[in-house]
Amino acid sequence: MENTIVELKFSLDTFYFLMSGILVMWMAAGFAMLEAGLVRSKNTTEILTKNVALYAIACTMFLLVGYNIMYVDNAEGGLIPSLGGLIGTQAADANHSLESDFFFQVVFVATAMSIVSGAVAERMKLWAFLAFAVVLTGFIYPVEGYWTWGGGFLSEMGFVDFAGSAIVHGTGAAAALAGVLMLGARKGKYGKNGEIYPIPGSNLPLATLGTFILWMGWFGFNGGSQLLISDAENATAVGKILLNTNAAAATGAIASLFVCKVLWGKADLTMVLNGALAGLVVITADPLSPSPLLACLLGILGGSLVVFSIVALDKVKIDDPVGAISVHGVCGILGILLVPVSNTDATLVNQLIGLVCILGFVFIASLIVWTILKKTMGIRVTEEEELNGMDQHDCGIDAYPEFVSVRSN
Repeated sequence: MENTIVELKFSLDTFYFLMSGILVMWMAAGFAMLEAGLVRSKNTTEILTKNVALYAIACTMFLLVGYNIMYVDNAEGGLIPSLGGLIGTQAADANHSLESDFFFQVVFVATAMSIVSGAVAERMKLWAFLAFAVVLTGFIYPVEGYWTWGGGFLSEMGFVDFAGSAIVHGTGAAAALAGVLMLGARKGKYGKNGEIYPIPGSNLPLATLGTFILWMGWFGFNGGSQLLISDAENATAVGKILLNTNAAAATGAIASLFVCKVLWGKADLTMVLNGALAGLVVITADPLSPSPLLACLLGILGGSLVVFSIVALDKVKIDDPVGAISVHGVCGILGILLVPVSNTDATLVNQLIGLVCILGFVFIASLIVWTILKKTMGIRVTEEEELNGMDQHDCGIDAYPEFVSVRSN
């Protein structure tokens, strides 16, 4: 009987891990729809191609080398990970299958790379982007992942990041920032005297659908990070995690709506969408410890901050077409710094050290990779190619051919 109960718990936790991973995988569709809606129609096919290809690359690279670097045969509290291949062997005392663990982890690394896609949209060469995806998903992400979730020095020190506000979202934002700085802004975005010219997206219904898909997928992202559900304590924890995740997203959207009304007298849909995502990123750092009311407050802070961050980045001419750096980077930092408010195991000093190590490493490593790519294959399309659109340059097909009669910028 005892063996039967153990096997049932193992099966239930494995199934829960797999279902959570499927929800996170669905976030890839959310990113694709969000980004396709927020870029111009002439760049839609290319952004969709990037999202499909980066997911495939992430899955392949993390299988071949990334998971091993992050988790297999590493020293506890170490700095340098192992450099083997594939995913190792099943531990005798594991409470879920090794393959389900890999599947859940691989969709997280794909999420980190998806964040980069939107920030560098509409002017980066497709193949340069995909080359960077190989390095980020196979090597950069797994190294900082070992420092934290893999049992490295940051986890030993006491750094807390429950589901990846810094480990996943901050990593994607840091890599994206490095790429944006190397690329420069889109043509026509900024004037010579500091003017900022909005470049509206082509399909806001699609962007809204993408946001709801991401919102849904986040339940697997945060809920699955509890790792277990086969006993009363963990099942209760999962319920609270999902409650807090949903509450933060909802209040994030509401907060950004009101901030837009106060600042501009209008309800800016793109800001509201990013407000919901900002609330989700903030609560991801620790969705279990806060009370539901505190989760609402965290969402309000994230939804408010993201509006000011997007405006501020525009003022310093950092061109991010979808607001990814603000949503995943600035709000990811906020989430990490607020963990000690409700989690007594975390300290502000350790949280700051973790942020500096993760974001600093990823930014510098990414900057080096982007520089190498720029010097070799180039990372930006020509002005004429940018004017005609990435769809024609990289893919040779329009996303909406029946509506295209005259190509313009």
